[in-house]
Amino acid sequence: MRNFLKSWPGRLVLVGTLIPMAFLGVGTFGGHAIQPNELIKVGDQVVDVATFQAEVNAERNALIEQGIDASLINEHALQQLILKRLTDKALLENQASYLGMTVSDEMLTQILQHYEVFHDNGQFSNDRFAAYLQQNGLTKDVLFAMERLRLSLRQLITGIVGTAIYPNSEVSKLIDLQLEAREVWVHRYHWQDYVDQVQISDAQIQAYFDEHQDKLIKPATVDLSYIELDPNILSVGTPTEQEINAQYADYLRENGMTDGRELAQILLTGPDAQNRAAEIQSKLNAGESFEALAKAHSDDPSGSNGGVIGSFNPSVFGEYAASVEQALSGLSVGQISQPVQTGFGYHIFKVTKVESDTPNIASMRDQLMDRAAKFKRDQAFADLSAKINTMATDGMGVADIAKEAGVQVKQIIAYPQTNNTTVLPQPAVIAAAFDDFTIQDQGVSPNISLGEKNVWVQPTNYEAERPLTFDEAKAQIKQTLAKQKAIELAMADAKKVADEAKNSGVAALMTTSANIGMTTRMNPLLSPLELASLFLNRSAEGYDVWAVQTEEGASVIVGGVVNDSSESQLSATDRLRAVAVIRDNVGADQLEDYVHYLRESSELVINQDALKAQ
Repeated sequence: MRNFLKSWPGRLVLVGTLIPMAFLGVGTFGGHAIQPNELIKVGDQVVDVATFQAEVNAERNALIEQGIDASLINEHALQQLILKRLTDKALLENQASYLGMTVSDEMLTQILQHYEVFHDNGQFSNDRFAAYLQQNGLTKDVLFAMERLRLSLRQLITGIVGTAIYPNSEVSKLIDLQLEAREVWVHRYHWQDYVDQVQISDAQIQAYFDEHQDKLIKPATVDLSYIELDPNILSVGTPTEQEINAQYADYLRENGMTDGRELAQILLTGPDAQNRAAEIQSKLNAGESFEALAKAHSDDPSGSNGGVIGSFNPSVFGEYAASVEQALSGLSVGQISQPVQTGFGYHIFKVTKVESDTPNIASMRDQLMDRAAKFKRDQAFADLSAKINTMATDGMGVADIAKEAGVQVKQIIAYPQTNNTTVLPQPAVIAAAFDDFTIQDQGVSPNISLGEKNVWVQPTNYEAERPLTFDEAKAQIKQTLAKQKAIELAMADAKKVADEAKNSGVAALMTTSANIGMTTRMNPLLSPLELASLFLNRSAEGYDVWAVQTEEGASVIVGGVVNDSSESQLSATDRLRAVAVIRDNVGADQLEDYVHYLRESSELVINQDALKAQ
C-alpha cells in the first residue's frame, strides 16, 4: 500500500481520500531568498541556524545521557536527522497555515488557563502568567502565536494519523501471526568451512569488475598521525593528608552524611578579631570554661547557648572549608581547636559529640587514598589535555606536542574515510581526520574523547575518493566471489541433509545442542533469513525440515508443530493496545507519505552554505 501511495496514481488517491480538508491545495510561494542566519525556509515558515544548532546539541546530549559514547556519535548523520525533522515540521506548519488551520484567541485563552504552570492553588494566576512571560523573554502576542502554530500543527498531524485505515480482519490476522510459535532445531553450515574448495578464475574476476566497476570505490584516505592520553598511566604523587580530608568531606556530602561531629564555637569578628581570638585561646589553655567564654565574647547568636551550633557542615564555610577541616582534624570529644579564619571571622571550635554510626577517616583510609589518587590523576589529565589543546591551537605539530607531553606518536597509513576497520574507527575520529580545515592546514585536531582517553590527530597526504583500478580491486573481488561460491556449496550440503531427513526422519537432527526452544517471529537467536523461513514450511502434524540460505552460509532447520495461538486468547485490553500500535504505525506511514508529497509540491529552500558551516 505504501509503495502505491508513493506513486503518482497513489498520490492522486491520497489527495482525494486521506483527509480532504488537508488536501484542498498545497501552497507554493515565490522567491528563493534566504538570509545567512536562516537554514530552512518554506513559505513564511523559517528555521534559523541557532534553532538547528540547539536541536543538534539537545539530541547529542540525550544520546550521551543514554550512555552512548560521544565518540561513537556520527555527527553528519545526527545533523541530517535534525535537518529532516525540522524540515518536516516547517513543511507541515506551512501547510497548516495555508489551509487556514488556526485557533482563536478565545480558545487559546481557555487552553492556557488549564496549564498548571500558570496555576496558583489550583487556579489560573495572572501573576504567574506574567512571571512566565518575563522569565522566558516573551510577550503575550508571541506566546499566543507560538501556541497557535503548535496547536494547528497538532490538528493537521492528528487528522492525518487518525485516518489510518486498517481493517479489523487484517489487525486480527497480524496479531495471530505474531502469536505463532514452534519448537526449533538449527544446524548451521558456515561459508568459511567451504572456501578452500572454491577456485576463482581471472576471467570471473574480470567479469565481476566489468559489471560492478561503478561500485568498486577506493575511499578517501589520509596518513594519520595521532597521540593518545590515558589518565590511568599518568604518574601522580601520594595524596596529602589535606587531600584525603577533602575526599572524606566529599564522600560524606555525596551520601548525605555528616562526619558525626557536633560542634560549639566562639566566633569573633571585627578589625581586632585575631587579637581577641588569641586572648580567648590563652584563657582556654588556662582552663577557663569554653561555654562561659562563648556566652561572654562570641559575636554569633549561638553564644547565648554556650556556642552550640550542631552538626559540622563543611559547605557552610565555602572556600574556607578545607581550613576548618584542618583545624578540626584529629580532635576528639571535649577538645578545642586553634583559632581559624573564615569569611565570617575567627572561629574557635569545640567538639561536643561524635556519632558512632558515621564512618571515620581511619576506617575509610584506603578508599579515601584511592579517591584522592584518582582525583589527582583526573586533574592532571585535564591539565595536560588543556596544555596539548593550547599547543595544537598554537600550530605545533603532533611530533613536537608528543615530545613536550611525554607521549608516543602513533601512525595509520591510508586511514580510510569509509569502511574503517582500523584501531580508530570511531565517527568522531573520522570526522576530525577528514575535516577540510585540518587537512588544508595540516594541523592537529582538538582533543577527541574516546571513553576515558583523549586522542589528537594530524592528517597528511589526503587522497580523494576514486574508482578502484582492476589490480586494486582484484583481491576484494576474489574474496567476494569466493564467499558467494562457498555459500552456494554450504547451501547444497544443507539441502542434501534436509532432503535425506525428509525421507528417513528428523530424529538425528533433533539434538540438544541444536535446540533453541519455542520460537516466535522475534527470536534474536535466529538470523533475519532464518526467521523469515520459520513458518513458511508447516504441515498439519509432525515435524518439518528445510534448508535456508543465509548471509553466513546455510542452515538446516527442523520445526515442530506450529502452535496457532489466536488473538481470542488476548485480553480485551491487550488487543486494544495491539490495535492501537498497528494503527499508529500505519498512520505514521501515511504521515511520512504526506510529508514526502509536501516536499515535492512546496518551494523548500535549504541554505547549503550555512549547513556546511556547521
